Amino acid sequence: MNRSLRNENRFMYMLSTCLSDFCTGVTYYYAGLMDVRDYYDSPTRSFYIAYIFLGLSFVILVAQVDRYVAVSAPFIYSQRVTRNRTLLVILVYWVYGFSIVAVNNLVPIGVAIRVSFFSVFVGNIFTVIIMIGLNVRLFFIAKFQLQREPPSEERDNKRASIYLIVIVAVCFLIAWLPLFLSVAVCNFTGSSCYLFKNEGTDPLRILARLNAVTTPLLYIRGCTPLRSTVMIKVWRIPCCKSKGVKPQNMKTVDKM
Repeated sequence: MNRSLRNENRFMYMLSTCLSDFCTGVTYYYAGLMDVRDYYDSPTRSFYIAYIFLGLSFVILVAQVDRYVAVSAPFIYSQRVTRNRTLLVILVYWVYGFSIVAVNNLVPIGVAIRVSFFSVFVGNIFTVIIMIGLNVRLFFIAKFQLQREPPSEERDNKRASIYLIVIVAVCFLIAWLPLFLSVAVCNFTGSSCYLFKNEGTDPLRILARLNAVTTPLLYIRGCTPLRSTVMIKVWRIPCCKSKGVKPQNMKTVDKM
């Protein structure tokens, strides 16, 4: 609804994440609240579709790399990381995710389980390491760079943008890390990881899916132009219109 927000790369990642989070909530109604067992050999499974929407929320990792490049190499970022290339990266990520769904539904169940185990395990390890490392580096680089700039509204916007992506990534790790560790331990010990009736009764999977709720709320709470757009154009709050509150066209690190 806001063209100025659509022109910024970070909002495209926000849109992708929130879309996958919404689909996660829709599939969770089936896989978590109904009496089904969404697994490979289950007659009521979602054919891996419910799981892939959870995996698509990992685009937050790509968004964090985007913020890291924007802060550490702003001139290269402004020249090479265009909006069309950002959209292409997001599209490739979604196509890759659903290609995994196709593969898992075409190969035998035993092969699908082994492929998923190794791909998910390796992916989780790299995700945790990269997100923690990038969070630390991004925080310190941004801190030193912003200290050298004179006080201004643009500097405050940059700081808010960086802090927001760091907070979102930290909440992502808090929600997902217990499930990562549990699945890794279960697979290496050879025991069954699916000890509950369905995903709606598994506290670790509930925690991971709560991340689909917290991420959009954090985006709205921590981003002033997005919050203004939601209030005025989505909810149409009269008090904001009467005061002349308009979504700001922030010149964040995307414009550096």
